[in-house]
Amino acid sequence: MSRFAGLTPLLAPRSVAVLGASSDATRIGGRPIAYMRSQGFPGALYPVNPNRTEIQGLKAYPSVAALPETPDVAIVAVAAELAAPAIDDLARRGVKAVVMFTAGFAEVDDAGAAIQAKMVETARAAGMRILGPNCLGVFDARRSYYATFSSSFDSGWPVPGRIGIASQSGAYGTHLYTLARNRGIGASLCVMTGNEADVTVGECIGWLAENPEVDVIAVYAEGIREAPGLIAALEAAKAARKPVVMQKVGRSELGEKAAKSHTASIAGDDAVTEAVMAEFGVYRARNSEEMLDIAHTATRKIYPVKNTLGVITVSGGAGVLISDVAETLGLAMPEMPQEAQAKLRGLVPFCAPRNPVDATAQVSNDVTLVKTFTESMVRDGGYSTVLGFFSMTASSRRWPSIREQLNAVRVENPGRLYALSVIVPPAGRDELEADGWVVHEDPTRAVTAIDAMGRFGAAFAAGPGQPAPVVPAVTLPAVNPSEAEAKRLLGAAGIASAPEAACATIDEAVAAAGRFGFPVVLKILSPDIVHKSEIGGVLLDIADADAVRSGFALLLERAKAAAPKARIEGVLVAKQLKGGVECILGIHRDPVFGPMAMFGLGGIFVEVLKDVVFRRCPFGPDTAEAMIRSIKGAPLLLGARGRKKADVKALAEMLSRLSAFAAAAGERLQSIDLNPVLAMPEGEGAFAVDAVIEVSP
Repeated sequence: MSRFAGLTPLLAPRSVAVLGASSDATRIGGRPIAYMRSQGFPGALYPVNPNRTEIQGLKAYPSVAALPETPDVAIVAVAAELAAPAIDDLARRGVKAVVMFTAGFAEVDDAGAAIQAKMVETARAAGMRILGPNCLGVFDARRSYYATFSSSFDSGWPVPGRIGIASQSGAYGTHLYTLARNRGIGASLCVMTGNEADVTVGECIGWLAENPEVDVIAVYAEGIREAPGLIAALEAAKAARKPVVMQKVGRSELGEKAAKSHTASIAGDDAVTEAVMAEFGVYRARNSEEMLDIAHTATRKIYPVKNTLGVITVSGGAGVLISDVAETLGLAMPEMPQEAQAKLRGLVPFCAPRNPVDATAQVSNDVTLVKTFTESMVRDGGYSTVLGFFSMTASSRRWPSIREQLNAVRVENPGRLYALSVIVPPAGRDELEADGWVVHEDPTRAVTAIDAMGRFGAAFAAGPGQPAPVVPAVTLPAVNPSEAEAKRLLGAAGIASAPEAACATIDEAVAAAGRFGFPVVLKILSPDIVHKSEIGGVLLDIADADAVRSGFALLLERAKAAAPKARIEGVLVAKQLKGGVECILGIHRDPVFGPMAMFGLGGIFVEVLKDVVFRRCPFGPDTAEAMIRSIKGAPLLLGARGRKKADVKALAEMLSRLSAFAAAAGERLQSIDLNPVLAMPEGEGAFAVDAVIEVSP
């Protein structure tokens, strides 16, 4: 059995009971019955109401115990004080799933949260799943199953299609469905999770991923509460080559109070969730319009691994606009071969055949040019995606002939994604969609959706990657370690630092400096002083033994003045490295997803620009290198403007080992900051200059 098959009684039931059933089809307990009766739900419907013998033409039952059979799912639409007893009754009867409309629980106060927790405990003991409480339910138009009280169906029923919606918000979930329906987009199934006391949005994604009647999954999420279900769901969707497009809202930062850790203060739940989305190829939509554009385009099930866009247009201005958007997104628009350009110029001397290919308004005089130009783009240009901009031409008297020419190219050259930017009435749009085109009025929206298809293709084609390094077992100290101890722990995992020594006396410091060679760095050594530079606790360019002696005394004096109660273990003497690029590597323990690794360049890049990337731990060196190359400041490591290339391989090895260390350290590890790490010139390694490890008691 699949991981998510347990949701089938909830999301695809054969029989439904409605507790709190109403004869009034406009009431919460009446709408589901009215909807399912009007749409022809093929299974059994059992209204439960102790005060009625008949409801909406159906026999009503006084209690759950009186039902003639055990239903697959029960809709609970009773008052809050009756909800917990209803769960008890359903559990005793052996019902496997509940859709709880009833509100007034964890979303209200602690007392409500306690009642909610008790209901979940009862349900789990009986093997029963609860959707909600405080949810708008679920519907699947293909099964005429409407376990919802949404009023959205008053204005029309779903368009048949293969998009499934999972939403934490009921009102917004039905808003998305209604937008899709009004645009003629087939989103036949929508599940809304409410309080998520039990069933989570992640599990619903997983069930949709395993559902053979769903090809594309659209998600509206406000916050992720449970990681394993979501991770398993996204893995299942990727394995099934089902695109997930998510509108994730809420950008609060969990790490605002974590002043000790740069990584934690930058990480927030939004950045972490986005990193998990990127790991599995989930496309993050900026708004609902974009999400539906992408979901609809994805129903063509064409996901080019190396996406290239060829554009045929009757407007040079539209071609420039499309090119600008493609460049911003990083969507390749290679130039047409010179021979092909010459051939097209021979037909229309004033055309612009480079790409975009501007066939000009001449196509209205000779419609056969449409096929000639488009066919050249497909066969000579070899583009994986073709976008045609014909605007109002699609409403002209010549359009039927132009459409015939375009369709001939599409039929003779299958396996590509074909899109049109045209202005047509809904009936005309539907005709073109039936031909096999994806239709977008706005060309910029078309380009965004096309780019997403390539991103899905790349994600589906990506292999599992290299395994994470194996590191020795990690035993964390009882309290936050000093810098020297932190580096010792990390060193055991293969994370290198500059040559250094912890020195309790001046003589020890002078001897260490002599061994390393001048210049050296002196740093106050204390587990209680994290940001040493803020108190003047770091001295650079120490050039001789006398400077070591005076510097040692100065650091002790400054530490005593700034932090009189701090534990002072002495002074750390380290060889001063020069010529490297400063980076920051970090670990932040997210309360949902566990340890998350961070990489960025040091200095202003992390403090001000926050040019960083996150990834769930652990991962291999290839993933680490991809992270390093993904930041905007990567050219500074890769030899931009005559700089020496940094040792990216060594940096990637360090980052992957840090991720393995974090995964092995367990839940007591709260954060790690390696700031800075010096990435030395290529072949010379990478070294942690400073290390801070924060643990929970």
